[in-house]
Parts: sequence; C-alpha cells; structure tokens
Amino acid sequence: MAVRAVRGAVQLERDEAGHMDERVAALPTAVLERNDLTGDDLISIWFTATPDLHSDFPAAAARGLGITDIPLICAQELDIAGAMPRVVRILAHIESDRPRAEIAHVYLGAAAALRKDIAQ
Repeated sequence: MAVRAVRGAVQLERDEAGHMDERVAALPTAVLERNDLTGDDLISIWFTATPDLHSDFPAAAARGLGITDIPLICAQELDIAGAMPRVVRILAHIESDRPRAEIAHVYLGAAAALRKDIAQ
C-alpha cells in the first residue's frame, strides 16, 4: 500500500458556517468516492481557505462527516490579487494501491477552473 496525495477545491457562494459545512463536506466525500476509498484509507487532511472566509474552520465539516480519528489542520491561502474568492482547498493523504497517475483529484463547481489539467 502506497501513500498518495489527493488535491481538491470548492468555491463557496457566501461566507456562512452552514454553507461552508455543506460545500466543504462534499470534498472529502467526493475524494473517497472517486478513488474507491473508505475512511480507513485516510491518513490526514490539510484544509486551506482564502482570506475572505471567516465563518468557520473548514475542518469542522470533515468532523461533521465523522472523520474524527485522523489529523486535520486548517491554514490560510496567500492573499493574491485576482485570485478566485471564497475557495477552500484540501490536500488529503491516503493509502492506496492506485498508481499516482490514476488518483482522481476533485475540483467541484467553479473551482474546476483552478486546475483544468487535473480536475475530474
């Protein structure tokens, strides 16, 4: 079993805790589904949020899904002029037998424009 990394992102329509929980919860859910994983395959998840998001910690959405036994951490993205607003990104470390080239990265909604080269 190899350790792999999976990227993903989602753009929020507004900075509200309930909305953030809903949209951010879709990221680890989609990562698991698209890569044929279970919660036991997760090692850790890094969440980042653009500086315009203040309503909640993105990791709270994962905890709400029952992901409570792995390390989660939140950080703030760089404040770059012209960057897409209200974006939460993830970097999930997983155990998988899939080759690196077969890992499905998850960019939901408008965030797919961030990485057209790897978005599924």
